[in-house]
Amino acid sequence: MAPSNTTHEVSVSLLTGGGDRPYALGLANELIAKRVSLDLIGSNDLECEDFHGNPRVNFLNLRGDQRSDASIGRKVYRVLAYYAKLIRYAATSKPKIFHILWNNKFDLFDRVILMLYYKALGKKIALTVHNVNIRKRDSNDTPLNRFTLRTQYQLADHIFVHTERMKMDLVEEFGVRRAAITVIPFGINNAVPNTSLSSGEARRRLGIPEDKKAILFFGNIAPYKGLEYLVRSFHNHLGARDDYRLIIAGKPKNCEEYWKGIQEAIGNGIQKGQVLLKCDYIADEEIEIYFKAADVLVLPYRHIYQSGVLFLGYSFGLPALAADVGSLKEEIIEGTTGLTFRPEDPADLARAIETYFASELYQDLATRRQGIIDYARERYSWDTVGRITTGVYAKLSTKP
Repeated sequence: MAPSNTTHEVSVSLLTGGGDRPYALGLANELIAKRVSLDLIGSNDLECEDFHGNPRVNFLNLRGDQRSDASIGRKVYRVLAYYAKLIRYAATSKPKIFHILWNNKFDLFDRVILMLYYKALGKKIALTVHNVNIRKRDSNDTPLNRFTLRTQYQLADHIFVHTERMKMDLVEEFGVRRAAITVIPFGINNAVPNTSLSSGEARRRLGIPEDKKAILFFGNIAPYKGLEYLVRSFHNHLGARDDYRLIIAGKPKNCEEYWKGIQEAIGNGIQKGQVLLKCDYIADEEIEIYFKAADVLVLPYRHIYQSGVLFLGYSFGLPALAADVGSLKEEIIEGTTGLTFRPEDPADLARAIETYFASELYQDLATRRQGIIDYARERYSWDTVGRITTGVYAKLSTKP
């Protein structure tokens, strides 16, 4: 077990990659609370009033605006400017520990050149790995990708992962030492607003009648998430019943052909009022509407280690139906926080949906939600994440 506190104050540079606001802010705030002096490298997306005037955090907005609708020329300029600022910062920075939460844009440069540069400067490198090999998951792996991943994993002084399966894959596929890997929880999302909005009002805003059973798919849309199996299950097995409503809220991500197939599968479900489609980025202040309007969250994934969407749902007390892939089954308490089903099996997914809506969990959902929230806050506590992380920092700071 890692020590609960560092024996002396540690100074760390947290390189966020500029995105994943909930995870970056959750970890940063916890580290600050545990008396870590932090250089937080981010973008406009990570601007936070709590950081200004706090002597323990130095927020460095090296990435600036990351809007996706910028021109190609603007995107090229801001990427080059960011790397120039980052290289200059690293050469003059005081923290001896660099904690990389996410890489940036270019695999070879980020995983090899920058890592060698940081090591040459005498930095100790901690690396959080959210996905061991994304390209393998997305079926577009290459020898170059594996080489750059292996290089980064071997150069890191310590690696954080979220599941034992991820730790095993790092050891078996990339030769990382077990002692250099620590499993930490995926901290609960506490950056998304959770107001006094009621479930009834959320349903009214989305136009979902109170007597309908609302099923939610939420998050970026990509082939590995298996949305097609949910759509097929809904139409082939549940569509004949008028009491179900399917909510799809998320933006297709670099998958035009896949998304075209999903739209064709949805067919006239939108016109019939059975499917509510919001195929766009969902702003933070709108997220609670979808999770409070829904009766259950469905994760029909084909490949995944762990899902941040699951924990986001738990933060609103929403039960989940999850495909038995990766470590999802380990995060579901059957009948208490949700159910699991066979992956890529629309019929078994339909069975899980019908079982859920016939269960006491659904019948007593109004009171069960708080129990799910309490469970998530305890199991995926940022305090636990921060305690383990600062314990690793303490070891790295004294490592020759």
